[in-house]
Amino acid sequence: MFDEKTAEAVPEKRRKLVWEIDKKLQEEVARPIIYHIRAGTCRQPQVKGITLMVNGIFSGWRLEDVWLDK
Repeated sequence: MFDEKTAEAVPEKRRKLVWEIDKKLQEEVARPIIYHIRAGTCRQPQVKGITLMVNGIFSGWRLEDVWLDK
């Protein structure tokens, strides 16, 4: 559907396709990745041992002591 939307030239048809895509994603409770950068991260509660530095957002991502607790 996304490829179909991208190829569509008529704005109203594109809008309807986007609404259909959005409706499907909401019905399936999907979580698509819309935007990703290193500063925009999230962590699951099972990930243990992450220690972030207090003086910077990029200086504390050494993951030697990180483990998955499942």
